[in-house]
Amino acid sequence: MFFFAVRRILASVLVLLVSSFLVFTLCAASFDPLAKYYNLNPRPPESFFTNLREQLGLNDNFFLRYWHWLSGAVTGDFGETINGTPVADQLFGRILVTGRMIVAAVVIAVILAIVVGVIGAVRQHRPSDYLFTFLVYVLIALPTFWFAALLKEFVAGGVNDLFGAQVLFTIGEETPGLSLYASGWELWSDRLGHLVLPTVSLALLSFAAWSRFQRSAMLDVLGSDYMRLARAKGLTYRRTVVRHGLRNALIPLTTVVALGIGTLFGGAVITETVFVWHGMGEYLLSNGIGENDINVVLGWLLVSAVFVVLFNLMADLLYAVLDPRIRLA
Repeated sequence: MFFFAVRRILASVLVLLVSSFLVFTLCAASFDPLAKYYNLNPRPPESFFTNLREQLGLNDNFFLRYWHWLSGAVTGDFGETINGTPVADQLFGRILVTGRMIVAAVVIAVILAIVVGVIGAVRQHRPSDYLFTFLVYVLIALPTFWFAALLKEFVAGGVNDLFGAQVLFTIGEETPGLSLYASGWELWSDRLGHLVLPTVSLALLSFAAWSRFQRSAMLDVLGSDYMRLARAKGLTYRRTVVRHGLRNALIPLTTVVALGIGTLFGGAVITETVFVWHGMGEYLLSNGIGENDINVVLGWLLVSAVFVVLFNLMADLLYAVLDPRIRLA
């Protein structure tokens, strides 16, 4: 298991290195740090552009620029924004905001996908299976922004009216200014109230697709020879399904979840926009793309790549836990 883990870690580092090169190449070709100065009236003299190119290192060759950026990124230095503030100071704080939504959404989506997928497979062609199938396809068909808007418009108001108090919030990740004087449970309960709807929006749309993979994998497992052998040895049907069937059926779901992390980041950008969260999504759209700031976009993409590679590494290690034959391959 140790050598299996070492091989996967080394492979992940190589993938991350290649990803960083592709990210830098695409951004260098798409963003011009001097673009905002071209349309100024009056237009700055050519000496201004010459000095700025020298200051930003744009006169260096491509690989030297990449090396300077990568060596800084490894130490947590993603450069400065066009306003002169360090990207890392803003980006890391926003990672915590977006991170708690994505982690909560992944946990909820995985649990729901396993439960609904197993029930659908075990009770195939029964009313519960048809009901879950219908709900899942409805969720798959819903656009992310529209589903989030529905939750914001109807669910929040209904729940708040039911409890007679402000339980669910629809704007921001916490009440403005609350962290200045509140702490402990008061602060975290407020953040939890802001977290529910964005997390539910992101989790349900992810769970819908994942549950279909889990159902399909479970159906394949239920028809396998070793499942029939376990039943022939006298094990109860429930124990056979949980102990022998579910463990093997989780391997395809693990792959799908690991590959779906990138999609979750894309969904988080839209969800944050709908619920006005000041996280990585807003930082990319407003401070990065909106301001044509290459360092912000580079930092955002690299952090996203790190999370995608990290989750795929965790999936690889989890394969070996679920199926010991993999670690010996």
